[in-house]
Amino acid sequence: MKKTIASLCLCLLLTGSAYASSTREDLQARIDAAKVVLDEVMGTSDRSIPMNILEQATCVGVVPSLKKGAFLVGAQYGQGVVTCRTGHGWSAPVFIRMAGGSFGFQIGGQATDLVLVAVNERGFQDLLKNKFKIGGDASASAGPVGRNGQAATDWKMNAELLTYSRSKGLFAGIDLDGTSVSQNSEDTELYFNHAHSFESILKGNVEVPPGAVSFVRTVAHNFVEAKNQK
Repeated sequence: MKKTIASLCLCLLLTGSAYASSTREDLQARIDAAKVVLDEVMGTSDRSIPMNILEQATCVGVVPSLKKGAFLVGAQYGQGVVTCRTGHGWSAPVFIRMAGGSFGFQIGGQATDLVLVAVNERGFQDLLKNKFKIGGDASASAGPVGRNGQAATDWKMNAELLTYSRSKGLFAGIDLDGTSVSQNSEDTELYFNHAHSFESILKGNVEVPPGAVSFVRTVAHNFVEAKNQK
């Protein structure tokens, strides 16, 4: 009984942290951390996202340090950012939440960086109109790795999202089925000093804030590089 109560308290603690109020400094740190994650992932040529996936990416989401904890009942949450390809480059970023649960006899906690790549026209613009579940509302698969290798091709038919994780320096595809992804409208409004719709931002109708330029350029650089190496 005590173990069950402890596990439920842990889940509530993780969930509560995900919905705690952010400051502008928190949001800028989140964007800066997302850039660092992408720089480090793409700098590992033998274990990064393959070029043929980068070439067809419509949106990219990064969740630095997804938190996980478990004591009989597991829970996970994360806060991240998403940018999408537009007709004139890549959009300003929006803020998202991720939350999920797992059950199993495990004790401990860890932090994992996540990268989500949308690979069809539906992208995040449509998915983020409402909260959605990976593997349910959006078909997903663990993404193949190997920047210069021949990536698996079945993802083209079977997935809207390719999912990756990085923990302790290792980068690999990950199964995130059942994890929910939702808009973080409060953080987005705070960062932009104005209430913009996610669709408007991700379609490129809102200028990229100065603090997010470096992150967006990092995504754009990898996309252009993939095109140039065809």
